[in-house]
Amino acid sequence: MNFLIKIWISFILDLIFGDPEKIRHPVQIIGKMITFLEKKLYGKKGSFAGGVVLGILVVASTFFVMYGFVELTKIVKVLEILEIYLMYTVFSVKSLAREGKRVYKILKLGNLKVAREKLSYLVSRDTEKMDKVMIIRSTMETISENMVDGVIAPMFYMFLGGLPLAMAYKAINTLDSMVGYKNKKYAKFGMFSAKLDDMANFVPARISGIFITMASYTLRYNYKNAWKIFKRDRKNHASPNSAHPESAVAGALGVQFGGKVSYFGKEVKKPTIGDKLKEFRLDDIKKNILLMYMTSFVSICCFSTIYLVYLML
Repeated sequence: MNFLIKIWISFILDLIFGDPEKIRHPVQIIGKMITFLEKKLYGKKGSFAGGVVLGILVVASTFFVMYGFVELTKIVKVLEILEIYLMYTVFSVKSLAREGKRVYKILKLGNLKVAREKLSYLVSRDTEKMDKVMIIRSTMETISENMVDGVIAPMFYMFLGGLPLAMAYKAINTLDSMVGYKNKKYAKFGMFSAKLDDMANFVPARISGIFITMASYTLRYNYKNAWKIFKRDRKNHASPNSAHPESAVAGALGVQFGGKVSYFGKEVKKPTIGDKLKEFRLDDIKKNILLMYMTSFVSICCFSTIYLVYLML
């Protein structure tokens, strides 16, 4: 089966079903491998060297297992069905939308307590004292930031190196989410995983502004402001990558991200992203989700075009 057709099928499957809930997800297996190796390599203090070994083992083993599997599909054609399934699990478009809609529906019912609880599963910040506006802002920031590691980056690596490279990216992403913290336990041990994730997202984050601006134009959002704010505020974040998609979304929707937020009981004032052209509204979450969907479509169309041009050269 043609590689491009496989990617489109896997993308459409994600739009329809989202992350599989009743079938084992590859990320779960990667997570168990990380947990097992962490116990073996952490030691007493969690050294940087141990973290490097963990990162290399997890990413390399994921890549080579997937590479071997893809080579096997060339001999046993029926395995292409499983390959498409694995490709489909790399994307997170529907799942991101699902989580955003869940918070939206709860807020629409006026239940701030439950909305705070649901949001706490999506963000690392404290949600217990958030008001409605803060919940909306945090939900939108999460959706916007995750456009890179849930949509654009997996697609980028899929087109660049097929399933092996895309799944290796997911391994990097999982490492960062499990050990890439700046707390006492993982300050040294998780540093390599955190930096590896920054490196893996470097290019996808920087092209995200282009795709989000194109999607904004298609949806008749404020695409000019999306590009303007992206160019101006894309570095307004402690993370080297997070502000790139957030700035384009903030510009497109006329809102301002950043500002005061609490992490583990400590209030932090983050740099602002975007101009406050209006206050946050509940419907902004739905607009953000629609923009995310359109960005994913724009991304796969652009990558497909580049891939076809490459084949013709």
